[in-house]
Amino acid sequence: MPDQLVILGSKGGPALRPGGPWPSSSLLQIGGRTVVVDCGLGVTRGLVDAGISLKWLDLIFITHLHSDHLLELGPLLHTAWTAGLATPVGLFGPPGTGHYWRRFCQAMEFDIEIRIVDEGRPDIRDLVSIVEFGEGHVVERGGLEVSALRVDHPPVTDCFALRFEHAGRSVVFSADTAFYPPLADFARGADILVHEAMLEQGIERLVARTGNGARLKDHLLASHSFAEEAGRIASDAGVTRLVLNHLIPADDPEIGEAEWIAAVRKTWAGDLTIARDGLVVELSSAKAAQGEETA
Repeated sequence: MPDQLVILGSKGGPALRPGGPWPSSSLLQIGGRTVVVDCGLGVTRGLVDAGISLKWLDLIFITHLHSDHLLELGPLLHTAWTAGLATPVGLFGPPGTGHYWRRFCQAMEFDIEIRIVDEGRPDIRDLVSIVEFGEGHVVERGGLEVSALRVDHPPVTDCFALRFEHAGRSVVFSADTAFYPPLADFARGADILVHEAMLEQGIERLVARTGNGARLKDHLLASHSFAEEAGRIASDAGVTRLVLNHLIPADDPEIGEAEWIAAVRKTWAGDLTIARDGLVVELSSAKAAQGEETA
C-alpha cells in the first residue's frame, strides 16, 4: 500500500449542488495505516471509490464538530459494520465526539440490536474506541505520531489542525481556520500541507445562493483563510507541497483552477495542488499522482 493522500471531499461548507463536489473528508495512507480525516457527506462512497475495503477501517480523526466534517461519521462506521467490520476502530476527535457517537448508536438502536441477533454481528458499540483530544500529543500507533494545534475558527473553539508523522514523512491538515501564523511552526518542514482556502470574488455569489446574507459573509471572513493567506503559511513553514482544499466556493462556474492559482501564487512559489474529489498525491517527495490538478 503506497503512502498517499486522497482528497475524498474538497468543498467547504455543508450545502450540496448538482454536479458539485462533496464536503470535507480525506484519506491518508501512511506507514501501513489507513487514516480517515473528517467525515463530511460522501466519505463512505469516496472511500469505496478509492479502493478501500470498509471492513478494514483503522483510524478516524475529526478536526471539529461542524456538520461538513462530521455528518457522515456514524453512517460510515455503521456501513463498514454491515460490510463486515469486526476489528477495533480508533476514533479521535474534539470534546463532543463521544456524545455524537453515542447518540447515533441510540438513534440506530433498533437496527443495531436486530442485526446482532439476526445476522450474528459483533456489537458495533464495542468496536469503536473514542479518544477526545485537545492541543498537543494525540496518539502514537506503530510509529505513526499524531499531534494537534488549536486553530482560529470562531465561534468553534475546539477546532484542531492535525500533524501526522511516520518514518520521516509528515502531512499536516489545517482544519478550518482564519489566517493563523502559529500554524506555520506546526507545519514546519511537512511534505504536504493541506490548507483550507477561500476566494474573495466568489463570496458574494455564494451567500446569495445560500440565502444567509450578511451573517454568513461575516462568518466566512472571520473564520476562514484566503488562498494567499494559505500560501503565506506554506511559505513560512517551508513545506514541500501545498494542497488547497475545503475550497470556498468550490462550485462557482465563474471560478476555475486558474483563479485559485493566481491567488495563491502571490505568496507561494512552490509545488501546488488545487484539490478536487478523488485527487491523489503520493507522499514520496510529495509527488503528484493520478487525478491531480497541479501547478
